[in-house]
Amino acid sequence: MRVFVTGASGFIGSAVVQELVNAGHQVVGLARSEKSAQSLTQAGAEVLRGSLEDLDSLKEGAADADGVIHTAFIHDFSNYVAASETDKRAIEAMGSVLAGSKRPIVVTGGILGLRTDGNFSTEDDPAPASARASEAAAMALAEAGVHASVIRLAPSVHDIGDYGFVPFIINMARKKGVSAYVGDGSNRWPAVHRLDAAHLFRLALEKGAIGARYNGIADEGIPVREIAEVIGGHLNVPVVSMPPEEAANHFEWMSRFIGFDSPATSTKTRAQLAWEPTHPGLLADLAMGHYFKN
Repeated sequence: MRVFVTGASGFIGSAVVQELVNAGHQVVGLARSEKSAQSLTQAGAEVLRGSLEDLDSLKEGAADADGVIHTAFIHDFSNYVAASETDKRAIEAMGSVLAGSKRPIVVTGGILGLRTDGNFSTEDDPAPASARASEAAAMALAEAGVHASVIRLAPSVHDIGDYGFVPFIINMARKKGVSAYVGDGSNRWPAVHRLDAAHLFRLALEKGAIGARYNGIADEGIPVREIAEVIGGHLNVPVVSMPPEEAANHFEWMSRFIGFDSPATSTKTRAQLAWEPTHPGLLADLAMGHYFKN
């Protein structure tokens, strides 16, 4: 297949590109900068210059492809609503040129905060209304007949080069001199290795169903206290409980996410796509030490 990938030079997207290339697919990656374009060329992909705000470039990429994988998102948590609206318009633009065909688009969503009752989120749980409308936009395309599906990623997609939630928590522990968790730290985060996630994107592209929700989950729910303990051990700083009312000051923007209890399963995803994570879990990945070398 000729596959158009957004976010192709990013942490997740670059792994998706390599997974596709290794499987024999022809990849066209969206690149905003010359640096991104060079990395894509080195990975064996073609380059389409453009951005999420440039809807014409997105339509061009989708129109000339046999399938689309959308991993790009503007991670500006200070202007999250605007970033989410940009994402929604991008999904709608690419979907508009796929309408009336069987060409698939796989959209990236998230699992964090999907349920708030302590139960495990499954593929049957619809995403609640929220600022980030990635899943809703994809499901709207599916209802209109576009071959759209969603991969809900765990809050920690981990591997060498991670710049997401866990590195932020590590940096805060360095900055504050303590590795903290909220309350008793029993709230759980799921996780998935980046290479396992990339494999899941390929499987969803190749054999995913219209309107399907797939959970990119390997570790189903690691207590945040355990994550804090590993971080504290590597940094040799105390591990402390943080009262909820002090979390905003300690964790800054991360405080809106750190206290979520979001265990999740991927039972249906594994069965439907024959996906089986094979790479190290988050705690094992942290134990390797590469997260603490900077």
